[in-house]
Amino acid sequence: MKLTRRTIMALAACSTALIAQPFAASAQDLPRNVRMVIGSNSTGGDTYQAASIVADALAEELGINIKVDAVGPSEAFKAVGRDSRGTTIMLHHDQSYLANLYGVPGNPDPFEGYVVGPTLTINPGNAYLVPKNSPYQSMDDVLQAAGDGERVRVAIQPGGVSEIGFTAMRNAARMASPGSEENIVAVNTGSQSDKNQAMFDGLADVINGSIQANEQFAELPEDDQKAMRFLWITATQEALEQGPEAGVGNLTREDMMQYAAPATTVPMSESEPFTFDKEFFLIYNQEMDPAQMETIDTALATVFENEELNQRLLDAFFIPDYRPMEEAAAHLQQKRDDYATVIESLKAPAAQ
Repeated sequence: MKLTRRTIMALAACSTALIAQPFAASAQDLPRNVRMVIGSNSTGGDTYQAASIVADALAEELGINIKVDAVGPSEAFKAVGRDSRGTTIMLHHDQSYLANLYGVPGNPDPFEGYVVGPTLTINPGNAYLVPKNSPYQSMDDVLQAAGDGERVRVAIQPGGVSEIGFTAMRNAARMASPGSEENIVAVNTGSQSDKNQAMFDGLADVINGSIQANEQFAELPEDDQKAMRFLWITATQEALEQGPEAGVGNLTREDMMQYAAPATTVPMSESEPFTFDKEFFLIYNQEMDPAQMETIDTALATVFENEELNQRLLDAFFIPDYRPMEEAAAHLQQKRDDYATVIESLKAPAAQ
């Protein structure tokens, strides 16, 4: 099946119940009604889509009610932080720790004062694009331009997933030619439509976007003011290989692979390319009963063995990514530490 943005939204909104037997221990371990707060204010974005799909399956397995509530990151942290009874849990993605690393107010460190729970799914769509008539044909061209003293403007939403790829570009520029990272400059915007508009208005040379949101513009002819071209997809090869072969719109999985490592490489170090998978995971109150967390972990292990859930995620262009809580926390902590190193290194003067 060929996916379009409209199809993805419709599939994610669908609340068809998955057939499963309720998990027997749920009644004694978890409240009958659970609120899942998410780090997004939107009911149309990928965070709400992922939460809805997983919450439906988890509620069916546990025999409880789970209500997804789009309150935004600050309010989500507050809500889960004041409820230790297990009636409130949080779902968010890497922005939960990236915003803290970038110093965004109202975004605490989820590894301090909270319990990081299991990973659930990946959205492999994080991307960077240029106008179709741009002279930049590759990320090498962007880095070379910066090295030659050319100013490259990149539209991002500061403080999270949108900014980490921009940070990676600056790090790679610095590695290639110390000081040239100053030529890669941020155009700070807001939503995806704001980033798109910055490109349409000629205010940005490169924008952060996504496969799902921007593929429609990549289909436009070059003489259209809104026509875009993918330059870089940050997802790992392993994540993309698990996606549907038909891809999204006219962008097939094979096409996507040409914009991601190892075909398109933005160095993170001398031996390692920068990659970023946008992973969704649960966050708990640190005083929540460990037995309740274990009940959720066990139920998730069961539902992720269900091909119907995995297919529903894939149909909405999410990659199933279940890791139990202990493994997930270690994985995400390492991921956070790796990105923190890059972010901090750019605060120091470049070695000449």
